[in-house]
Amino acid sequence: MLLCGVIAALLCATSPGVADEATPPAPANTIGTLETIVVSGEQPGPGLWKVSKGDHVLWILGTLNPLPEKITWAAKEIEATIAASQQVIMGPSASINVKGGMLRGLFLLPSLMSARNNPGKEKLVEVVPADLYARWSLLKGKYIGKDNGIEKRRPIFAAQELYAEAIKRSGLTLDTDIGKVVRKAAKRSKVEVLEPRIELRIESPGAAVKEFRKSALDDLDCFAKTMSRLETDVESMKLRANAWAQGDIEALQALPYTDQMQACADALLKASVVEERGLGDLQERLATLWLDAAEKALANNSSTFALLPLRHLLSEDSMLVRLRARGYLVEAPE
Repeated sequence: MLLCGVIAALLCATSPGVADEATPPAPANTIGTLETIVVSGEQPGPGLWKVSKGDHVLWILGTLNPLPEKITWAAKEIEATIAASQQVIMGPSASINVKGGMLRGLFLLPSLMSARNNPGKEKLVEVVPADLYARWSLLKGKYIGKDNGIEKRRPIFAAQELYAEAIKRSGLTLDTDIGKVVRKAAKRSKVEVLEPRIELRIESPGAAVKEFRKSALDDLDCFAKTMSRLETDVESMKLRANAWAQGDIEALQALPYTDQMQACADALLKASVVEERGLGDLQERLATLWLDAAEKALANNSSTFALLPLRHLLSEDSMLVRLRARGYLVEAPE
């Protein structure tokens, strides 16, 4: 719950292998563009990557976020693949165990909420460069409107709130049901579900929150890249979401982007309060955990089904690249 509970989407949904090319600041007048129509109704989703050695196969579905809000995923092929498999491997995740359990965690909530604000009670306009703040103001007006409370947030948390609101207003959703569909299919076919997870224990959560509230974060890069993503990539997000829903892998590969979540995760993982508690190398540990699970499954099962964020399948240092380097045959969807 502590730290990762507040920013789970940053720490637990990112790992090495994310493309992170520099994106130049966009002028304010680039926000208004012709809008892409987001697909709806029943859609097939993408095909599966095939990783194999001999007659043992690992089928991987690349997930994407955000997706069109009003689609129904026609998952018959996925359900059939799961039914023919001996195991399902979910994406890697991390959980943090707060000493004292759930009750202790609930008492920490007010402190966690206040930890989102700048430690010296400064407002965004005081901690963000003027040109970047001007871009923020324009985007805030477009997607949030008047909300003075958000002006007290640290740049990283203000950026995440803005991003979430922009997604919601674009006909997309961050709350996808891919994992739920996969788990239901596995349960129906009585297939084991493995969830590679690292559990971290915080012995003094109150002290950690107090330290975090006072600590500075190097989060301007996260803030700037989030602004750039919203200035230049919203329409492409829709195109990507449509391509995923329609199973168009070529279109997905033709729409690279700078993932601001990597910069935001880095800002948090490099904070002293995080590094001192053994979380600094969390992303690499999660990647290793998933790869180890995949290799074990390939050794023991004739067929395995797995989930991974699409960015971990298409980047230059992707999980597929790592598996290929370990001697496995990797084939893209047709």
